[in-house]
Amino acid sequence: MAPMELYAELTDLFVACQGWLFDSLIQPLMFALGLAGYTEMAFDGLEFFLLGILELLIGYLLLRPLEALWPAEKNGRGAAVRLDVIYTLLDRLGAIPLAVFVVLAPVFMEIDGWLRMHDIIPPQLEDWLPGLEQHPLLSFAVYLVILDFFEYWRHRLSHTFGWWWALHSIHHSQRRMTFWTDSRNHLLDDLIAGVWFAVLSLAIGVPPNHFIGLLIALRLVENFSHANTTLDFGPMGDRLVVGPLYHRWHHALELPEGRRFRYGCNFAILLPIWDWIFGTLYLAPQLPATGVLEHDARETQARDSFWAQQKLGLVQMWQALRSRPIV
Repeated sequence: MAPMELYAELTDLFVACQGWLFDSLIQPLMFALGLAGYTEMAFDGLEFFLLGILELLIGYLLLRPLEALWPAEKNGRGAAVRLDVIYTLLDRLGAIPLAVFVVLAPVFMEIDGWLRMHDIIPPQLEDWLPGLEQHPLLSFAVYLVILDFFEYWRHRLSHTFGWWWALHSIHHSQRRMTFWTDSRNHLLDDLIAGVWFAVLSLAIGVPPNHFIGLLIALRLVENFSHANTTLDFGPMGDRLVVGPLYHRWHHALELPEGRRFRYGCNFAILLPIWDWIFGTLYLAPQLPATGVLEHDARETQARDSFWAQQKLGLVQMWQALRSRPIV
């Protein structure tokens, strides 16, 4: 079976499952509660929820065995890892980027309609590469590379601006990295990332069916890159695709003397070529300790507390904005 035929069959199966659950469970419940006016929103919400479950299943079935068989460190589970599980459930089942995409899509359509009425037609990717419409797999790959390039810069900027780092440092505070760590983010940082990804996707004309696939592909790669495993792609492979060792150096508590970068290293999400081009690449065979240097008792106490982390991120962001740090 051709890849596109398999993809179409799986998509049809997903849509059928969504329709059955909505018709047999969600819609009757909405009518019973007098919420019939929100059924369309509930249908979209069910899609986000099912996609989140699908991501969780794929991530757990593929990555948990790797952590059990080839662990980078035998760190147990512990409160810190349990907190990451909570973050993952909130992130995957909430699907912030998907929600942002749905909210922003009508706005972009209105803007696009206004521009066309005034004979202003903004170019999109298919205008530059007309053949993409006939080659969906190639189209998907091109969109993936473009979005990965912008994700590199979003990630790098989150380490550059003091106010943004105040939020993003929550992600780096984990000293027991597992594949769950990918979702350990301040909620405001998640929202910024979701808006960034959705706006860029809409701006370059990513079709809705591609958007979902692109989002899942990048998230699964990020899950793998945070996994507690020694498995990697080898010296050459680690320069082609981001893996656990590559990304572990991004989370390193400290870099070796003489290998310090101003804002960190290895910002790439999928393709290490961006770090190589922009001078932020660092690779070494050792497994560094991970985390951030804590400056006071508040940061230490917040390491394993969801609400303390959310509060600390906002407080430190406000302090960074008031101090107007030079970047």
